[in-house]
Amino acid sequence: MIRFNKHTLSNGLRLIIHEDHTLPVAVLNVLYDVGSRDENPEKTGFAHLFEHLMFGGSINIPSYDEPLQRVGGENNAFTSNDLTNYYIQIPSQNLETAFWLESDRMLGLAFSEKSLEVQINVVMEEFKQRYLNQPYGDAWLRLRPLAYKEHPYRWATIGKELAHIEEAKMDDVKAFFHKHYNPSNAILVIAGDINPEEVINLSEKWFGPIPSGQKYIRSLPKEPEQKETRKEIIQAKVPLDALYMAFPIPGKMDRSYYSLDLISDILGKGSSSRLFQNLVKNQSIFSDIHSYLSNDIDPGLLVIEGKLVKGVQLELAEELVWNELQKLTQELVPETELTKVKNKFESTWVYSQMNLLDKAINLAYYELLGDAGEINLELENYRKVQPEEIFKTANTIFQNQRKSVLIYQAN
Repeated sequence: MIRFNKHTLSNGLRLIIHEDHTLPVAVLNVLYDVGSRDENPEKTGFAHLFEHLMFGGSINIPSYDEPLQRVGGENNAFTSNDLTNYYIQIPSQNLETAFWLESDRMLGLAFSEKSLEVQINVVMEEFKQRYLNQPYGDAWLRLRPLAYKEHPYRWATIGKELAHIEEAKMDDVKAFFHKHYNPSNAILVIAGDINPEEVINLSEKWFGPIPSGQKYIRSLPKEPEQKETRKEIIQAKVPLDALYMAFPIPGKMDRSYYSLDLISDILGKGSSSRLFQNLVKNQSIFSDIHSYLSNDIDPGLLVIEGKLVKGVQLELAEELVWNELQKLTQELVPETELTKVKNKFESTWVYSQMNLLDKAINLAYYELLGDAGEINLELENYRKVQPEEIFKTANTIFQNQRKSVLIYQAN
């Protein structure tokens, strides 16, 4: 069990404190409740752009990394469809430096034209290298708009198109910051070799004076029910033909999420999974295949992704994958197989909770979902899943008219 205390500042900033005196280190983690789903459809990629801009200097601190490195700290950040997360790991005796740095970024960025230009170029280069100039790199740029027609998950975190980043203007950037980067839209987690009373005092000292800002109220379009198979075939310079098959699933807060996560593990996690055993090892249809969930708060996707063995017909590969999915809708998963994937999840989960940074990030995430305390119920929620629940969920999800298929044909 992860023990923690909660405190809310007068400006609305939620504070979570977790003591762990194993090592003389501390983590300061700030999660902002903003992701790519909150962007203007005509100005996408801003949440990810801000992940970069936040390291370009703030009002009172022109260089972010230099003072942190002087006291032995390190930092990083990540963006998803649902959130933006910044963290600092630092010797616990120097924790106040992390408060100073992170609070000044929340108070206000420097917003220099030079910094904006530099970070726009960095993100554009990332867009080109990761998404446009490598085999299968644009898969999610294509799969998302295939699977989503209304919801803003229809574009990737990097943005819908390169031009949206290239044409970002200072006024747009400032408006995005003031709308989302404020105490009322953030969760602060302090974890490690700390004193809770001192942490509260430091939080009040450094974050307390920041104006709360206006709480962002999310109102997103719901994705209509998919009623027909969607397919896109791409002729591309790729090493092997590839198959992506996606099915809409409920969001992270839905009870069926646990059985869906286990279904994706049964199908395609590791060399003992069904897809690997039957279509890679036994039949040599795919050179590699796996399945996973998009892990979204709003309704997301279950995805099967595989590279075909040369010479195998795509129609045959797609049919054999479909047959494996249908087996889950026709017979109960053996108890031993379900127990095996549960045990694998449990070992991974327990191991992750031994890492201080992972604990801090997860506490912030579960608080975003509604209650940080839910983190302590996660294992039990997976343990409760029965074969009958897997069967019921599979029958709901694996329907032909709910399928989106993206195919790469090597040329």
